[in-house]
Amino acid sequence: MHSTLIVARMDLGANDDVARLFQDFDATEMPHLMGTRRRQLFHYQGLYFHLQDFDADNGGQLIEQARTDPRFVKISDDLKPFIQPYDPATWRSPADAMATRFYRWEASA
Repeated sequence: MHSTLIVARMDLGANDDVARLFQDFDATEMPHLMGTRRRQLFHYQGLYFHLQDFDADNGGQLIEQARTDPRFVKISDDLKPFIQPYDPATWRSPADAMATRFYRWEASA
């Protein structure tokens, strides 16, 4: 399994709005087209964490391919009132907000 973690800023009190937007988005075929197996959203003191798990290592590539889909464009636009880049000076795409994993441990089966 491959994971990505996007870090951004989120308006306080926007949890329900953001969750609803993703609930509607995840009810479409888009997560499957992007290879998303699981999505989890977290917040902490004004920060937003968007964890996505994929079956394969090509999740980032599939997301890039999906960026032009009208449904992807719509959710991106709909999230703008609630979520801002962590560093607006360097943000150009979601890839610019992805955290880098530097350690991983997994229990044996």
